[in-house]
Amino acid sequence: MRNEPISSRLENRWDDDVAGGMSEPERLLYRSNLLGSDKRITNYGGGNTSAKVLEKDPLTGDDVEVLWVKGSGGDVGTIGIDGFATLYMDRLNALKGLYRGVEFEDEMVGYLAHCTFNLNPRAASIDTPLHAYVPRKHVDHMHADAIIAIAASKNSEELTRKIFGDRIGWLPWKRPGYELGLWLENFCRENPDADGVVLESHGLFTWGDTAADCYAVTIDIINQAIAWLEEEIGDTPAFGGRATESLPSSERRAVAARLMPAIRGMISDRHHMIGHFEDCDAVLEFVNAQNMRQLAALGTSCPDHFLRTKIRPLVVEFDPAKPDIDATLNGLGEAIAAYRTDYKSYYDRCKHADSPPLRDPNAVVYLVPGVGMLTFARDKATARISAEFYVNAINVMHGSCAVSEYCGLPDQEAFDIEYWPLEEAKLQRMPKAKSLAGRIAMITGAAGGIGSATAERYLAEGACVVLADIDENLLNATAETLINRYSSDVVRTVVMDVTDENAVAAAYAETMMAFGGLDILLSNAGIASSAPVEETTLKMWTRNMDILSTGYFLVSREAFRLMRDQGMGGAIIFIASKNGLAASPNASAYCTAKASEIHLARCLALEGAEIGIRVNVVNPDGVLRGSKIWTGEWLEQRASTYKTDKEGLEEMYRQRTLLKRSVYPEDIAEAAYFLASDSASKSTGNIVNVDGGNALAFTR
Repeated sequence: MRNEPISSRLENRWDDDVAGGMSEPERLLYRSNLLGSDKRITNYGGGNTSAKVLEKDPLTGDDVEVLWVKGSGGDVGTIGIDGFATLYMDRLNALKGLYRGVEFEDEMVGYLAHCTFNLNPRAASIDTPLHAYVPRKHVDHMHADAIIAIAASKNSEELTRKIFGDRIGWLPWKRPGYELGLWLENFCRENPDADGVVLESHGLFTWGDTAADCYAVTIDIINQAIAWLEEEIGDTPAFGGRATESLPSSERRAVAARLMPAIRGMISDRHHMIGHFEDCDAVLEFVNAQNMRQLAALGTSCPDHFLRTKIRPLVVEFDPAKPDIDATLNGLGEAIAAYRTDYKSYYDRCKHADSPPLRDPNAVVYLVPGVGMLTFARDKATARISAEFYVNAINVMHGSCAVSEYCGLPDQEAFDIEYWPLEEAKLQRMPKAKSLAGRIAMITGAAGGIGSATAERYLAEGACVVLADIDENLLNATAETLINRYSSDVVRTVVMDVTDENAVAAAYAETMMAFGGLDILLSNAGIASSAPVEETTLKMWTRNMDILSTGYFLVSREAFRLMRDQGMGGAIIFIASKNGLAASPNASAYCTAKASEIHLARCLALEGAEIGIRVNVVNPDGVLRGSKIWTGEWLEQRASTYKTDKEGLEEMYRQRTLLKRSVYPEDIAEAAYFLASDSASKSTGNIVNVDGGNALAFTR
């Protein structure tokens, strides 16, 4: 994202020492990863690269020319060698004889599979003909902000000629597809000395005879555009100048934390959405500008930008000079309803007889003056990437407005891409969503055995998870393990003392900032103490009650407030203990606090039912592995109480159960998953014992 001026130059990072020993496909991969590593060159998932390589035909043993090209749905920045489709060039050329004209170009996609080389399972993308028919060995197609600023200008052809002369050509807007591939071929035949071409409202094609040459041309052309824009823009105020000032960072985050769950609740009627907040310099410059509203209404230009950010953003009515967040919240419902109505009108106005059904009519991008940008999608990565795309769009508008007049994609052209049957087919091939997809969970005591096991279970089912714990070092270690398995997009941490009212509120605010809402609270923070009653100090008693009773109250109260504002219901699960139902000797403080916790859950189940909040309890017993409370004095005390040693304690717990089985953190996590899932949507006020069977703790 742009936190630096658009004029910052790109570095040519090609290293002949690195690339020298590579095969041609490996050099293609190297080039692709270099280009995709800088969002000023191309956005995530956008653009593509190719190379035409001589390969041994696996059937004939003859040398044949094979097109290596980024496969469908790949990202050039992170692609591996298996991300490229490979196709026989002679068969791709033979497709020209099957082409029936532009009205039938979509059917050509179906023929691409018949051109596959060496049974490569990677599907070829719609852009394959654009690379195949350029008569050069190496081709790059990039969506650089500086280039699209020119391509999206009203006089883009004139500007292209002015900046690049005959070195770079220009082609009018054409939806990507087979016909555009033929246009590119024709351009190259007629302009053999050109190094590339600007596609109106789209991006840049460049080429070369070697991978290094192609990369160098791409970098050079983009830098040439950046330099020209820098000189032309000068000190011109962006977007007509500033209309308002940004709030301080802490206040921006506080406003966003209030807005995000409210918006999420209003737009999650079809499926749960995940939010993302962005307030980088480029975003703040735009949302505070005089011309922000009229530019936002024009929508984006580049097809990749548009597909990620929808037809246009929703501007939230908020005045940072006179901030009234309650008034803004009161007006949100009407604004979101109006956006949906407008989107449906766009669909009805532009649809064709064979168009796919209307999709989610809610905005993806929400612009808040003085605050920043909120984006929502079905998963965190998509919400974040959508924000990146709109920052690209802001950069484009910045350059275009300074040198010309910015032009968004016309509604009909935008619709024909958004509801393109080929795009719909890609969506239909997406894997089925996991059971907790779109859900946001907070887990207290997350660094312990039960907390971390439950976090892993939730993440495996597609949830985003906030790990909360008072032990920062252990919390960070737990987070690192889970991030390595599931990605940094879906894991966040907050250091939180559940007995501190302010710390609890701050942790929830961070959760709102991270993901936009809350669906699941696993209240699991724990402590344990063991002593005969006459040796139980007031400090010991109070500490048990503070953490296991008051702490559970504080985190639940805040969850209730957020879930009520969000209007989506939710699930709260308490990790209690067998000791809350069945007393144990020498543990009066612990047992009483756990009993209080269980009864609090019953009370909350009564209050939460009318707004769809389910509250249930899991009662473990004897979970020694990974548990922080089974370290130090508690373990020694319980071993002493039952007249055994540390090694014999787990066996004693196992033998006292009806099932004669040990209980592990993963067993508790399974119960916590069930109670959080839709499978338990009709269950509240329950206690689920996961204790191997303890007759004294039977609830009935």
